[in-house]
Amino acid sequence: MKSYLLLAYKLSTYNVKVIFANKFVYFVLAAFLFFGMIITITIFEDPNFNEAVIYGFLVFPGLLLIFYPMAYGLQNDDDSKMIETIFGIPNYRYKVWLVRFVLTILVAAIILTFLGVVANITLFRFNILPMLVQVLFPITFLGSMAFMVSTLVKNGNGTAIIMVIVSFFFFVFAEEIEYNAWNIFLNPFSEPRDMSEFIWLNVIFKNRLYLTIGTSLFLLYGMFNLQFREKFI
Repeated sequence: MKSYLLLAYKLSTYNVKVIFANKFVYFVLAAFLFFGMIITITIFEDPNFNEAVIYGFLVFPGLLLIFYPMAYGLQNDDDSKMIETIFGIPNYRYKVWLVRFVLTILVAAIILTFLGVVANITLFRFNILPMLVQVLFPITFLGSMAFMVSTLVKNGNGTAIIMVIVSFFFFVFAEEIEYNAWNIFLNPFSEPRDMSEFIWLNVIFKNRLYLTIGTSLFLLYGMFNLQFREKFI
């Protein structure tokens, strides 16, 4: 058991280095700086903190952590001449890129948990676990979308542009779809005053269901695209 745990640890640390292109420390620092910047701006503008505000604080650092690995993962493998080796591994698409996706989500969850603890101590008291679970829904959805797009575009910059356009679309129409079940950035802690609690819970359930289904479909389609190795080599 000890040898298996050691192997799992070495495998995880190696893949984390690959995922973040040996710049993991910089991504962590960027997440913390971004988190601190948002808090500082909010303190000067509106010092009234609640769960809805904390949710927004955690979503954006999470997107920052998952964006680069998912958008540039395939390009980094291609640039480092590792993509041919990876394609030579039996069931490569499950053993390599799917593992990396899960590791990226886990790393983001760990860092967001720490940020949540900091916010819980310094800003506002809230239940960290339910908050973390809710935050991971849009992060995982957009991460899987970026992964799927990268298998189609096969270029990190192209994937980044498409993802920025998608995110920008939802920000532009943020007010119109704020409480809509199709809103990727739906804040489950920001309950509307003119809506009954039952309807609001139903909207949240549908939204999280849509995001879960979308995440699964994006991952499956991305894995399907990776079967055609000739397109990548």
